[in-house]
Amino acid sequence: MAKLVVLKFGDGSFDQGFTVTLQIGEERDRPETEITGKLPPCPEMLLYYTRWQSAYLQLGNRYRLDADQIQVTNVSVTQDCYELAIIVRERFNSWLQTEEFRPLREKWLEKLQPTEEIRVILQSENNQLQRLPWHIWDLLERYPKAEIALSSPSYERIYKPRTTHSSVNILAIVGNSQGIDTQADQAMLQQCRNADVSFLVEPQRKELTDSLWGKHWDILFFAGHSSSQGNNGVGKIYLNKTDSLSINELKYALKQAIERGLQLAIFNSCDGLGLARELADLNIPQIIVMREPVPDQVAQEFLKYFLQSFASGESLYQAVRHGRERLQGLEDRFPCATWLPVICQNPAQIPLTWEELTEPLTELITTIQPITKKRGWKRAAFSSVVVTAVVCGLRFLGGLQTFELQAFDQMMRSRPDEGPDSRLLIVTIDDEDLAAQRRNGEVLKGTSLSDKSLNQLLTKLAQYQPKAIGLDIYRDFPAEPSDLKARLQQTQNLVGICKGSDTSANVKGIEPPPEIPKAQLGFSDFVHDNDGVVRRHLLFMKQETASLCSASYAFSTQLAFRYLSSLGIKTTFTSDESVKNLQMGKIVFHRLSPRVSGYQGIDANGGQILLNYRASRKIAEQVSLTQLLSSPINPDAIKDKIVLIGVVSRGDFPDYWGTPYGSLLDEQMPGVMVQAHMVSQIINAVLTNRPLLRGWLPVFDVLWIWGWAGVGSFLAWQWRLLPKLALMVGVSSGVLYFLCLMLLVRGLWVPFVPSALSLVTTVTVVSIQISRLKR
Repeated sequence: MAKLVVLKFGDGSFDQGFTVTLQIGEERDRPETEITGKLPPCPEMLLYYTRWQSAYLQLGNRYRLDADQIQVTNVSVTQDCYELAIIVRERFNSWLQTEEFRPLREKWLEKLQPTEEIRVILQSENNQLQRLPWHIWDLLERYPKAEIALSSPSYERIYKPRTTHSSVNILAIVGNSQGIDTQADQAMLQQCRNADVSFLVEPQRKELTDSLWGKHWDILFFAGHSSSQGNNGVGKIYLNKTDSLSINELKYALKQAIERGLQLAIFNSCDGLGLARELADLNIPQIIVMREPVPDQVAQEFLKYFLQSFASGESLYQAVRHGRERLQGLEDRFPCATWLPVICQNPAQIPLTWEELTEPLTELITTIQPITKKRGWKRAAFSSVVVTAVVCGLRFLGGLQTFELQAFDQMMRSRPDEGPDSRLLIVTIDDEDLAAQRRNGEVLKGTSLSDKSLNQLLTKLAQYQPKAIGLDIYRDFPAEPSDLKARLQQTQNLVGICKGSDTSANVKGIEPPPEIPKAQLGFSDFVHDNDGVVRRHLLFMKQETASLCSASYAFSTQLAFRYLSSLGIKTTFTSDESVKNLQMGKIVFHRLSPRVSGYQGIDANGGQILLNYRASRKIAEQVSLTQLLSSPINPDAIKDKIVLIGVVSRGDFPDYWGTPYGSLLDEQMPGVMVQAHMVSQIINAVLTNRPLLRGWLPVFDVLWIWGWAGVGSFLAWQWRLLPKLALMVGVSSGVLYFLCLMLLVRGLWVPFVPSALSLVTTVTVVSIQISRLKR
């Protein structure tokens, strides 16, 4: 991709110095880099250039000036001209290497590569600054594909579209040719491929204006005598032996030609900067002139090489550089011939190639008119809608559910630590506890806790008055010791478990402990997703008719009931006829629908909610069975707490589940810990308003996804350079993740994966559209 470099010179002079702003960016795009520096005062620069100019004018070559000004001298000043050119070059580059200007130079070297094609535009109102030979800047000479053009800070874009033709329309004006050979110019123009050249040889003024008004021209060419006169450098062209015209005297005809699509004016004549300044006021896109009087042969050779390159497909700037550098072969006879050709550019226009002069729609594309931008934005908006529709459709079909659940797990792990729940105590039974029971000759009967140890445990716990005791161990057999049987029957704050049957999965279920009253039973069933991870909390359900477990409420729900009822908090169901939701105090536990956030089409039967795991490495204080039975216990560790008893052993009785904290075998969480998270969720939601997880309505999900697709459209239009665009997409994705995480901490699960997908996809689609638009 070609680069555009703009050097903007502010107010100043050679006596005071100049403020300079350097802008670097992609062609047809906004600048991506801008830096301001200063050029120090250098009044001697003008003196050196004036001395060289004087020596150059004394060479006595056959210049294309006013025929009356042509003179031949026998005095050789060629050597003086060479020497003064060397001084000008050295002094000019020393000035541009000063410390004040160094930051701009270093930024140029940092951002631009020698292999890149670069258009450099020098913007200044100072005519003396523009006249300097900027192409001899050593920095430009390092870049073989760079060429500099002059420009005024004031310019406008011509919005009227150019009429396209099958060939390049060239109006060639051959003016007063006294003392010079313009036949060679005419012959070279006629040789241009795919060109329709109309010649006006020494025309009258009316003939010229009629031609400018009468046809759509692409290129205006003038060969003959011209000059820039007076302090203001007013440019004149000599039409014939009697008539001369300034640009102002052709103003309306030229303005009409420019509005009809005139792209380039070539004045292959002398001292053309005055002509260029006046034409720039008419906002012509490009002009090629000679900055000083030009020898006849130099003018012919430049035109030949320029036309060969330009018509063969080179860009305008590369063609000018090629033609200018080819003039070096003439500098033994015509010193500093390479200093003469210069481009004057309207910065609002982008130069067309020879091919583009005949291509339809090129003008609309290359000028990047506001209406094109509006259409581009409309396309980008439409693309964001289409991408959103596709992403939401894919999501609706469940194509993103796996990725959304993985993102959900990652965010659950990324939340700030909440610390353990002080309302809970977990009595764990590990492999050492099982071994200790066996060493004591206790019979386990296919379970993890013997009758003897259970009796001792319940006896000791009762001494410290917990609000609820949850026995998360299956006991589908009667207790043998009579005192244990009585204790199980009479401990009113004890909750036992059973497992419901599921004929669809061929699960028979497990009976409850026969001694525990039915009202004190809860089912232990978990709802896990296809990847085996428990992300939902089943509060209640209707058991099958033949189920071995008749409990309607979950084990965790029963424990929460008992804890909250001791605090005077009642439990009811809402009066909504369509959906019955469980309500504890002021908190309503809204049941999940089949489609909520990342879930699409799940089985939402029963009283399911999302499980908001506590963000803590340890859900609650833990004590092993052996420690509790054999060691003194701090009464405050048990009093008024919910005590859960369960297995953490990985040996005989493994009870492990995948959670957002890990689904691999060595990362899974014991069932009693999952139950603790469920109990903690309920009681903290009721007592401390800890957020319950919920999702948006589907319409808000769609709007959220569409909003991020819109962000993608904006990024693609704002940053078109791939590295910066990739960086901004990465930053935006990070912001999206952070927002989703913060909302999740507050209890709202919003779509991350679909939003990120719509962002990246829209960026890709819109970038492709912009690339096609550029081409």
